[in-house]
Amino acid sequence: MAGAGLLMLLDDIAALLDDVALMTKTAAAKSTAAADDVATMTKVAVGKTAGVLGDDLALNAEQVTGVRASRELPVVWAVAKGSLKNKAILIPAALLISAFAPWLITPLLMVGGAFLCFEGVEKILELFHKHQKPDVQEARIDAQQAAQAGVAPSSVRAARAKAVDPVAYEKAKVAGAVRTDFILSAEIMAIALGTVAQKAIWEQALVLCVVALAITVFVYGLVAAIVRMDDVGSWLMARAGRAAQALGRGLIGFTPWLMKGLSIVGTAAMFLVGGSLLVHGMPPVTHWLHDSIEPLGGVAAAVVPHLVHVGVGAVVGGAVVAGVELWHRLRPAPAPH
Repeated sequence: MAGAGLLMLLDDIAALLDDVALMTKTAAAKSTAAADDVATMTKVAVGKTAGVLGDDLALNAEQVTGVRASRELPVVWAVAKGSLKNKAILIPAALLISAFAPWLITPLLMVGGAFLCFEGVEKILELFHKHQKPDVQEARIDAQQAAQAGVAPSSVRAARAKAVDPVAYEKAKVAGAVRTDFILSAEIMAIALGTVAQKAIWEQALVLCVVALAITVFVYGLVAAIVRMDDVGSWLMARAGRAAQALGRGLIGFTPWLMKGLSIVGTAAMFLVGGSLLVHGMPPVTHWLHDSIEPLGGVAAAVVPHLVHVGVGAVVGGAVVAGVELWHRLRPAPAPH
């Protein structure tokens, strides 16, 4: 009897182990399928945000131009950390808004678009207030003050024009880059969320986290490479080969033009992105573009929407700048201490 009982017990244990193995295999298969599903959704989400990624890259590269060479990478890292913090706020906020108040997404994105256009108009207005290039003596003084403060000479000149401390000016520039990143990241998260809106909440969260990390590494890794391009050129010029030296000279000569180009593209991107966010919340304009312009195809369908976005962005940005300026003029002066 004892032997028969032992055999029955062993048989039950074997059956149990078979069940466990089967359930483990099934769970592993489901996990693999879920992982493949998340990877596919992430690929689709990143693909749909490609246009915004280009604007994000141009804007962030433009934001760190003019920083002292030894501080370029620390500034890029500071903005990248700010970007990760932005996304740590945006991901749960996007999930909560999508679940409980989806109607809020468009108005919030429109507010962000108006802010981007406001910054774009301010950047253009600053071009008309540029002072003449400093002479040799002024440039030498700026370089000395920059070395003492640990900032770039351009930051010294800009800070002097605004009557602020150069270090505070550079910190404000980094803070401005993080604010701009917040709006661009919000649009990217909204687009990515739209691709997984019908999925389970855990899949939405996982896709958003993967997209957030991927775009942050891609954008700021590329920004770091761009701002250090001149160093790569210097390194190549120190090599023995003529081809390497020629390439190094080419990179060093091309870098200033690239930075100027990124500055222009970055400012234009503010109107393109900001204007598209604003137009998305204007049904008559959106319907007109969809019904009347898109069917035309060709150049018209490709160019007209961008022109409309820029135009709407410029008008709204100018109105916000005028409103802010009026507020500053009408606001009562602070009482003397």
